[in-house]
Amino acid sequence: MIRFDVNCSILFTHLPVTERPAAARAAGFEGVEFWWPFAADVPGEREVDAFVRAVEDAGVRLVGLNFADDIPEGGRGLFSRPADAVRLRDNLDVAVGIAGRLGCTALNALYGNRVGGLDAQQDELALENLRLAASKAAGIGAVVLVEALNSYESPSYPLVSARAALDVIEAVGEPNVRFLCDLYHLARMGEDLPAALAHPLTGHVQIADNPGRGRPGTGELPLAELLDGYDGWVGLEYKDPDLDFEWIKEFTQ
Repeated sequence: MIRFDVNCSILFTHLPVTERPAAARAAGFEGVEFWWPFAADVPGEREVDAFVRAVEDAGVRLVGLNFADDIPEGGRGLFSRPADAVRLRDNLDVAVGIAGRLGCTALNALYGNRVGGLDAQQDELALENLRLAASKAAGIGAVVLVEALNSYESPSYPLVSARAALDVIEAVGEPNVRFLCDLYHLARMGEDLPAALAHPLTGHVQIADNPGRGRPGTGELPLAELLDGYDGWVGLEYKDPDLDFEWIKEFTQ
């Protein structure tokens, strides 16, 4: 059965982070996901406790959580970036700890932008860090996700096809590293969406309509058709200042 969760780092952003889980629940959702929700890679205990309590008090499940990602600064993760290796490794235990407290079983490891002239070094470091993250995530029964983005919005991000992300996952060689199938990013790159959804390594799905990255029904993607028969959580990672969720009725009729 398909279940929708709200990415509270792109929706309900008019509210403080700790108020967004309750807002998602009030809108009828039982699950939420977040990009890294703190300003620091290693936030203070009080800040972590406040986030955990906000999710628990809202009565929602934390479906997915990014490791530290630098998205607000235009970054796309730390896993392959040599200058950020210490930051990333300091963050791993914090992210896994939060996930463990909340029963979250999917941690998104954004690969990181290219820094120029260090491609081979970055790729080697990414594999090392992904194996380390996978080992830590396995301790709480979680998977680590590797995501393909699109080159139009993330020109310095090297994984811009399903095949590129799957090649990394296969090179890591750990059983709990899976593919984050974001239909919006893949659609922008002209990918075979049914094949990506059906791939045995797909571990989580996110959606937005294309073009525009708006809510389903604002673009051209046949999302109801694509997700027909899909069993699992689907993250709503789209932009919608109106917070209009009427489109969901198309999936429940």
